[in-house]
Amino acid sequence: MTGSTSVALRRLVLLTLWLCVQPVPISVDPPEKLEPPQSADTGLHYDRYLREVMEYLEEDPKFKEKLLNAKMDDIKNGKLSKELDFVHHSLRTKLDELKREEMNRLRMLLKAKYDLENGKGYIVDYQALLKQFEHLDHMSPGTFEAEDLDRLIKAATRDLENFDRSRHEEFKRYEMMKEHERRERLKGMSEEERRKEEQRYEELKKKHAEHPKVNHPGSEDQLKEVWKETDGLDPDDFNPKTFFKLHDNNGDGFLDESELEALFTKELEKAYSPDNEEDDMFEMVEERLRMREHVMNEVDTNKDRLVSLSEFMAATQKDEFLEKDEWETIDQSSPYTEEELREYEEQLANEQNNLDRKAAELLKRKDELQRKEEELKAQKLGLQQVNLLPVSR
Repeated sequence: MTGSTSVALRRLVLLTLWLCVQPVPISVDPPEKLEPPQSADTGLHYDRYLREVMEYLEEDPKFKEKLLNAKMDDIKNGKLSKELDFVHHSLRTKLDELKREEMNRLRMLLKAKYDLENGKGYIVDYQALLKQFEHLDHMSPGTFEAEDLDRLIKAATRDLENFDRSRHEEFKRYEMMKEHERRERLKGMSEEERRKEEQRYEELKKKHAEHPKVNHPGSEDQLKEVWKETDGLDPDDFNPKTFFKLHDNNGDGFLDESELEALFTKELEKAYSPDNEEDDMFEMVEERLRMREHVMNEVDTNKDRLVSLSEFMAATQKDEFLEKDEWETIDQSSPYTEEELREYEEQLANEQNNLDRKAAELLKRKDELQRKEEELKAQKLGLQQVNLLPVSR
């Protein structure tokens, strides 16, 4: 296994903690010293625990060596986890403390949810809560064992694979809420105001669509534009291998997801600007995500969430690399159907009805408490008056 492959494998093994490497300015001349990549939040609820466990394990030279030379199947099937038994005692002690802290955090979460349920009448999904513990072995709460490392690897691998899907759903809900609120505003307008607002809305949509051609992500035209505009090189001298090395910012021999996403900045700037009212920056984030997923699906043949030089060079030989059609941006196709929007609005209406019902119940209880308070005051006043009467002889 080569050095560059080992580094990339380790980054994948450590559950893509380094997938979100911050892009650095690109220079034609290689830097004298490469700074270690700065990890960003993976989006997992146990991100901090995951990060700290892996940082501690890397402190053990022998475990780190085994990690660098391990096969991916050995990592996923739990064989590497058994090597935890040979980690230095001092590191095991640190891992034990990390696990206790994580267990306490999750217990506090459970208690907060329980208090919420019993205090305000909300229903808690306990099955969902139990899933919060899937990344560790709660049967041995005091110590960090091989089972904990195995669970952590499997949970993070699974959760990160589902992360893009959940982000797509989040974006769909965002777009539906935006349209729902627009339609609700129209309902409160006069016919003339509604006509003007609809006209303004259509003009903004048209203005947003009037942008330069967005090249297909990963196509020759798109990469050549980066080569020219970002790298300052002559498009006629475009060389895929040189391009790859220029944009492999950390020099590990792979393009990770963050390094790929950095390649799409010029294309995104054609369609989105924070200075334009018609451009939604949240949509730009989703656009970048879609571009990265498209390239990964086309190029990442072994599905390890990294693009090797060989995969990149093979992609430049495919017909898709010569794609001339314009990339279809988000505004050209709705992420939801009218039926999905209706269902979403029904869901919002039901939630609002439930809130209104609970508010009415609380108001009723408040009125009852006030009535009882008035009754108690009257009884107290009556007793005080009785005590003031003279005693009969």
